[in-house]
Amino acid sequence: SRRYQVSRPTIREALKRLAAKNLVRSKRGPTGGTFVTKPSVDQLSDSLTSAATMMVSLKEVDLDEINQARRELESTCCRLAASQRQESHLNIMAEELVLQQNDSITAEAFCASDVRFHRAIADASGNRMLSFVMYAVIEALQPVANMIAYRFRERDVIVDQHRRLLEALQTQDAEQACDILHEQIDYLAARHRDAQNWRAGKGD
Repeated sequence: SRRYQVSRPTIREALKRLAAKNLVRSKRGPTGGTFVTKPSVDQLSDSLTSAATMMVSLKEVDLDEINQARRELESTCCRLAASQRQESHLNIMAEELVLQQNDSITAEAFCASDVRFHRAIADASGNRMLSFVMYAVIEALQPVANMIAYRFRERDVIVDQHRRLLEALQTQDAEQACDILHEQIDYLAARHRDAQNWRAGKGD
């Protein structure tokens, strides 16, 4: 309070805000006080995802920007994953592929599996910073894009693209993996346009 020439209530309010973000913690007793905490990667990822979701809901970014960001960032993930992937990453993708082939799962469950499949690609890159940034794109932006297009996309097309993408990563073919990724993003972009045109026509 003396250092910054502000009142004690101002300091208390600042500490409350830091505590809400899990950046400090308070402890009572003789050895108590306010201590700086080190946020986990998951906590920071959740904050980044929340911020990205808010940007989408406030229409600060549009679907074309989402697709462009995904194309550039996930292409890098695919190139790195082709050489860095571990069996555990491939197993996760294979498990999600099996789930996606189940015709009885809901659109929401299919979308969640899609997110997990692409998150595994980001993790397979072996670059923790890239994975961290990709979580915002995959977990916040991809579900929004998927749910907009779900009426028009064909699950069989997505599943086939995922199958070929997994095979490319298994054989460490980075160029093929990127080509299939671009094919999927272009396909979904076309379905987004179909969805937008349908909504425009319905509004008329």
